[in-house]
Amino acid sequence: MRKAAIAAMLLLAVSACAPERGLHRFDAGRAGPDEFTVLPSRPLELPASFAALPVPTPGEANLSDPNPLGDAIAALGGSQAAGFAGGVPAGDLALVTATARYGIDPAIRATLAQEDAALRRRAQLAGSFNILGRDRYFQAYARQALDAFTELTRFRNLGVQVPSAPPAD
Repeated sequence: MRKAAIAAMLLLAVSACAPERGLHRFDAGRAGPDEFTVLPSRPLELPASFAALPVPTPGEANLSDPNPLGDAIAALGGSQAAGFAGGVPAGDLALVTATARYGIDPAIRATLAQEDAALRRRAQLAGSFNILGRDRYFQAYARQALDAFTELTRFRNLGVQVPSAPPAD
């Protein structure tokens, strides 16, 4: 009996060392904070001229407010003001028109979230008999994964100019 108790304690201690794969677990319904929603504010700067300061408008953006969209646009060589304007720069109008030619769904994020929740629920039910506690993430999304080299070949056969790619393993 004593050996069985020691073996059970050792098994429990070893199982506690398993790595946590929170994003890959379908049953990880945590209600904690989302660390990606926290944005640091910009440092305060003293302008060269106080006349250059914008007039404060309630509800409008502050100069020290984070502007991740504008920062990304500036990092890619665009104008950071385009992130605040909310409009489409004239140089990108043709691109936006071409991508929206079949219509857009304003609720696409909510639709995708519902579809993904349903997929995860089905995958959790299908993999509920998981004695070894294996990661089922890639198995659940296997039908939605693209094979990069198959797509590369398909585009080349269609005559689309594609960049060079590393050799297949």
